[in-house]
Amino acid sequence: MSAIDDLVTEFSRLPTIGRKSATRLTYHLLKQPPEQSRRLANALSTLVERIRKCERCNNLSEASLCEYCTDSRRDHSLVCVVEEPGDIAAIERTGEFRGVFHVLGGRLAPLDGVGPDDLAVSGLLDRVRAGSVREVILATNPKLEGEATALYVQEQLAPFNVLVTRIARGIPVGGDLEYADGVTIAQAIAARREMK
Repeated sequence: MSAIDDLVTEFSRLPTIGRKSATRLTYHLLKQPPEQSRRLANALSTLVERIRKCERCNNLSEASLCEYCTDSRRDHSLVCVVEEPGDIAAIERTGEFRGVFHVLGGRLAPLDGVGPDDLAVSGLLDRVRAGSVREVILATNPKLEGEATALYVQEQLAPFNVLVTRIARGIPVGGDLEYADGVTIAQAIAARREMK
């Protein structure tokens, strides 16, 4: 196998990158000055060497605790549970959430071999058991696996004196009712709130 084939194969292992896109990326890099490819290789190498999981929340970090766990301005009694570290970025873009996070590292997916033991739930339970958490917001994706994961985490938190909430679901801003599916409309109606 040639160096080109090797890189195409590695690129095609990335999410949403098929063989055709992987080939385009490989040939794009070959057209660039060699220094650009070296910078990419160095960035990948540095990423692998420096990034690890936060000891408290399982987020990705260069330090033993991530930026959210060490930020004293955040509300550490409010924990938002997400499936993956990338979900934190989506929540942070809103500028509305001032609590901290807990990353499960996936979602329950029995058909893919992902069970409860594969999720980082024990760390969350330890945080709640310590007594400083007043609310846990379950922000798993609103798909079958995400819903099952939220129910599982809720069950694990049941013995503790902590408020467990779920993010609301419904019609996106700018969306049209006629294009929304029935489940989304039903969720939007169920999660309605008083207008003030």
